[in-house]
Amino acid sequence: MACRGCCCCGFGHLNEDNGRFLLLAILIILYMLCGAAVFSAIEQPKEKEAKERWQQKFDYFTQKYNLNKSDLRNFLRDYEEANVAGIRVDTIRPRWDFTGAFYFVGTVVSTIGFGMTTPATITGKIFLIFYGLIGCAATILFFNLFLERLITVIAYVMKSCHGRQLRRKDGMPQETRRGSGNSEVDSLAGWKPSVYYVMLILCLASIIISCCASAMYSPIEGWGYFDSLYFCFVAFSTIGFGDMVSSQKAKYENQGLYRCGNFIFIFMGVCCIYSLFNVISIVIKQCVNWILKKLECRCCQKCQRKIFRSKRNVVVPGNVQTRRNISIETDGVYESETDGRRMSGEMISMKDFLASNKVSLAIMQKQLSETANGCPRQIGTNSRHNGFSGGVGALAIMNNRLAETSVDR
Repeated sequence: MACRGCCCCGFGHLNEDNGRFLLLAILIILYMLCGAAVFSAIEQPKEKEAKERWQQKFDYFTQKYNLNKSDLRNFLRDYEEANVAGIRVDTIRPRWDFTGAFYFVGTVVSTIGFGMTTPATITGKIFLIFYGLIGCAATILFFNLFLERLITVIAYVMKSCHGRQLRRKDGMPQETRRGSGNSEVDSLAGWKPSVYYVMLILCLASIIISCCASAMYSPIEGWGYFDSLYFCFVAFSTIGFGDMVSSQKAKYENQGLYRCGNFIFIFMGVCCIYSLFNVISIVIKQCVNWILKKLECRCCQKCQRKIFRSKRNVVVPGNVQTRRNISIETDGVYESETDGRRMSGEMISMKDFLASNKVSLAIMQKQLSETANGCPRQIGTNSRHNGFSGGVGALAIMNNRLAETSVDR
């Protein structure tokens, strides 16, 4: 810890977890600033043009019918307030009948929140707070459990394909393989599915679902195909702007079938995009770790190597030297008595850090391997006593953090 405190680099006084958090926060802010600049440059001219066009129509309308501009503006404000309760110029289906309310609660618990339908009464707003608190939490839990089972299926399929490739390379029939199958078992034992392949599969699944949903929305809702793709991403990612909302017309051909298809596509799309976001976050973490490694000064690297060598070579009389292992199944170098977890402030050498390769993908790699082999995840003794179990994605990260906090306390 003394080495990091005296280091000249910006992240020298921070441990790895805090440095990663701070760097990610800075990158997100920069990402938002760049996005704001791009969208402002693209959309602001269109906004000014629309405002000028509306002002011309407004002036022309007041002069033609000899209306007071102030009275007309007050009338339009009243219409805007009525629009919140579902009053529109065009005829649409009731927003607060049972089917409309069911569509609304679906957007609430899934955190989409289109904004086309919102409670207008105080009672409804208060009820929404408590309803959304439980509903959103339960749905997020469902998404995590869905991700866990989806990863299990993907890992099993990838392992089966890998086993077939091994059999084809050896050129042996399956019966012969059973007689001398130790080599195949040994080959599969060290195999781990790549997180990049999982990300690619989830990306393709999301694209296929979005394209199929757009093919349905485009003719029925009267949108362009690319506008439909835009709606799919906004809805499936739970951004939910509300500028385009499906199932809002008064009548549809085969209305029951369309609403069913709309529900299925939104449900599948949200699950796939949520899973994809969690896997992409693992890759982003790898990039953040790579940036942190580049930002470390040479002084820190030398000190880390010196401390690591001194700890590795120390032999205390009467005690057995602690063996340190390097594994891609953990987040770097760990000691055997720490249940495979490396403490946040532990010093490691850059040589061992680089040798582990893909260390930021380690947790997901381990879970993919275990689910493919059908083996339960090994949980530390302290974790079992505290009742925390493993998982995949965001749920696993939360469970691991709670387990560590509980052990420390």
